[in-house]
Amino acid sequence: MNKYSIYVISKGRWERRQTVKTLLKMGLDFLVFVEPSEYDNYKNVIDKKYLKKCPEDFSKKGMGGIPVRNYVFDYSISKGEKKHWILDDNIESFERYNNNLKIPCFCPQPFIACEDFTDRYENVKISGMNYSSFCPASDGRPPFQKNTRVYSNLLIDNSIKHRWRGKYNEDTDLCLRVLKDGHCTILFNAFLIGKRATMCQKGGNTDTIYNKGDERLEFAESLRDQHPDVVEVVRRFGRWHHKVNYKQFKKTELIKKDGLKITKGINNYGMELKKK
Repeated sequence: MNKYSIYVISKGRWERRQTVKTLLKMGLDFLVFVEPSEYDNYKNVIDKKYLKKCPEDFSKKGMGGIPVRNYVFDYSISKGEKKHWILDDNIESFERYNNNLKIPCFCPQPFIACEDFTDRYENVKISGMNYSSFCPASDGRPPFQKNTRVYSNLLIDNSIKHRWRGKYNEDTDLCLRVLKDGHCTILFNAFLIGKRATMCQKGGNTDTIYNKGDERLEFAESLRDQHPDVVEVVRRFGRWHHKVNYKQFKKTELIKKDGLKITKGINNYGMELKKK
């Protein structure tokens, strides 16, 4: 089984619960954090052992998922954990990307492999798997990229001094602050997540903070205001986007832990390719 706790934050998605269904198929343990006003709805479709009722309806604060993310962070620390996973609630698959093939995984191994690789290095503070949509099967990709953003599935070192903030782009903002501290991040391409695009389904922040009608201009500008040295606002695909320059962070090298011994050869973690 994997080493670090997996926490899922969910709001208004007890009917679809994609991440929950996916993790159950993979045989993983996890905890879903939900608001008190929605707890009974989730309890009707998810075993109570997988549910954690938050102390209040954090969505009423008008800050999206930031308050609940910080509550999860503090909860993990209170449990004495060194690291924790925090996942969005609309992940439909975890995949192995190998030889330009994307193979759905129905086992815990993607989490185990990512944890083991991350733990080789003393200065990796955030890691996670890339979006499947960002890795077309027609294109080659290295097994991982260092010092860039991680979205929607973050393995966070609890020793970092930062917490979630703002209202938008919280994943990118947290990664940038960690990188500016001189630490590293790892984005895995060897394992991917299949995720619903933002604003393509109800629940989460779709009907609250994202539905501004400004073609996401405020969304893009918020990250630029937080990091004007590396972020600019650009117009693409009929709406506004933030564009981040990660070039200055590429020189920060991964530092292996003292006494690290890596076994030679390929470790497939017991994974076998099977036809459905």
